[in-house]
Amino acid sequence: MTNKDLAEIMYPNVTKTIEDYEKMYPERDLAEGAIVSRFAPSPTGFVHMGSLLTAFIERKFPKDTNGVFYLRIEDTDQKRSVENGIQGIIDDLANFDITIDEGVVSENQEKGAYGPYIQTKRKEIYETFAKYLVENDYAYPCFCSADDIESIRTMQEKHKHRIGYYGKFAKCRNMSNEERIERIKNGEPYVLRIKSTGDFNKKITINDCVRGKIDYPENDIDHVLIKSDGIPVYHFAHVVDDHLMRTTHVMRGEEWFPSTPLHIELFKKFGFKVPKYAHLGLVMKIDEDGSRRKLSKRKDPEAAVSFYHEKGIPTEAVKLYLTTIANTNFEAWYDQNKDKTIDDFKLEFKKISASGTLFDLDKLINISKNYMSRLKAAEVYEGAVSWAEEFDKDFYDLLIKYKEYATEVFNVEREQKKPRKDFAMYSEIKQSVWYMFKELFDGSTYTEEVSADSMAIIKDYFANYYNEEDLKDEWYNKLKLIAEKYGYAKEVKEYKENPDNYKGHVGDICEMIRYAVTSLHQTPDLYEIERILGKEEINRRLSLLEAR
Repeated sequence: MTNKDLAEIMYPNVTKTIEDYEKMYPERDLAEGAIVSRFAPSPTGFVHMGSLLTAFIERKFPKDTNGVFYLRIEDTDQKRSVENGIQGIIDDLANFDITIDEGVVSENQEKGAYGPYIQTKRKEIYETFAKYLVENDYAYPCFCSADDIESIRTMQEKHKHRIGYYGKFAKCRNMSNEERIERIKNGEPYVLRIKSTGDFNKKITINDCVRGKIDYPENDIDHVLIKSDGIPVYHFAHVVDDHLMRTTHVMRGEEWFPSTPLHIELFKKFGFKVPKYAHLGLVMKIDEDGSRRKLSKRKDPEAAVSFYHEKGIPTEAVKLYLTTIANTNFEAWYDQNKDKTIDDFKLEFKKISASGTLFDLDKLINISKNYMSRLKAAEVYEGAVSWAEEFDKDFYDLLIKYKEYATEVFNVEREQKKPRKDFAMYSEIKQSVWYMFKELFDGSTYTEEVSADSMAIIKDYFANYYNEEDLKDEWYNKLKLIAEKYGYAKEVKEYKENPDNYKGHVGDICEMIRYAVTSLHQTPDLYEIERILGKEEINRRLSLLEAR
C-alpha cells in the first residue's frame, strides 16, 4: 500500500488540492515592504493587557507600511472557549480603536477575501493540507493511547532522556501502511503526527525581528498536528492559515519561540516561504517583595482591558502608553513633537525590548492625566458623556441637560500654558466638578462652622462688591477693597511684613468665599467658578450655609 492509498483512506472526502487553494488565495497586491499581520486570539476569556499590546503592535506595523491587519479567531481548543468569547474580543479591540482591515467583525460576519477567518470553519482546508503531508510521507497516523504516551514519558524520565515522541520512542512512526489502513478500517482512534526529519544535535538559525539571529536545536519530535477528533492543533493550523492569508510577519508572545523550529519545518515541507517572526517579551509586574512576575489575569485587575474602559481612561492615552512600552524611543520623540500623533511615529522592530515589558499603571495614569489636560473642553465633554452613558446614568443626564454649562466647567484653567491636571480618567470627573452642579449641591458638604464675622464679610462681598460683569483684575481689586474694609491686608506681602497689624490677608478672604460657594478649600480659579455659577446659584448656596 502506498502513501497515497493511506491518504485516501484517511481523507476520502478531500477533493481539492493545495494548488486549488493557492489560486483561491493568491499573493496580495501590495507595495514592497507592506506588512501583513494578524491578531489571532482564542475566545477563552477577556483580552488582557499583554494581548492588547500585541494587537496594538500588530495593527501599527501594517498601518505604518500600507499593509493589512486582520483578525483571525483560533478556536480549535473548544474546551477552553467561552460563551460570547468572539464578540468579547471584537468589543475589546473596538474599545481601544484597534480597527481591522479584514477578518471577524461579529460572531457571524466576516470581511475580506482570505477567509474563513475562524479556524473551526476551515476544516476542509486543513484536511487538504494534511492529505498532502500523508501522501508525501511527511506525516502519519499514530494510534498510541494516552496510557501509551504516559508510559513513554515515564520511561524517558527514568532513564533521563528528553521528553517527547521521537526516534525510537515514536512507536507508530515506522508502522507499515497496510497495518495503518487496517487499524483505521477497524475504527481505532488516531492522531496525525508530523514525521520529523530534524536532528536535535544540529542547529537552525532563527532570524527573529526582535531578538536577532538565534541558534536553536532543530525539531526532531513527531508533534501531533491533528487530534483524534479531527481538529488541528495550533502548530499545524497557523502554518496553513498564515500561508494562505499571506501573512508576512508573525508577531506573538515569546512563549512560542521554542516551537518555531517545528513551524519552520512545516513551512518547508509544504514548500512555502517562511514568514518573518517577531517574538514579543512578556508584560511583567513588580510584586510587593520586589520580584518580577507575569502580569496576571487572576491577580491584577489592571490586566483586563475592561478595567480601562470602566475607569474611563481615554483610548488615546492607553495607546500612548502602549507605544511608550512598545518602542523605547517613543517617549523622547513624543516630548519633542507635541503637535504630532501616534500615527506620525513609525514603530521599529529593533526598538522593541526583547527582555519583556515592565507594566507601570502609575505611569499610564500620569500619561493619561497629561493627555486629558491638553484636550479641548468640548472633547472632555464628549468623552465624559460617552463614559457616563454606560457607567453613571445620573451624571449622564446632567451632562446632557447642561451641555454648554458643563463644557464651560471643563474649560476652567484649561486653555493656558500650564493647564490643570485634575483627572486622568472620565470616572474621576464627577468627583472633581460635582460642586458646580446645583443638583449635586444640597449643602450637606458644609462641614465646618463659619463665624458670624466671616459670614458678614461673605454676605457684604456678594451684596455690594461682586459683579458678574467684572473682568478678572476688577474682580480681584474688589476683593482687596473688602479685605481692607474688614482689617485684612490687601497684599500677602504686607501681612507677612507686619502680621500683628492685620486679621489676615486677601488670600484668607478668598478662602472664606471659596468655602461659601463650593464647601471646599481647594478648587480651580475662584473667579471662573463664581462667574459660571452665577449670582442666583451663589445666593442659594449662601442661604444653605447660613441655615446650618
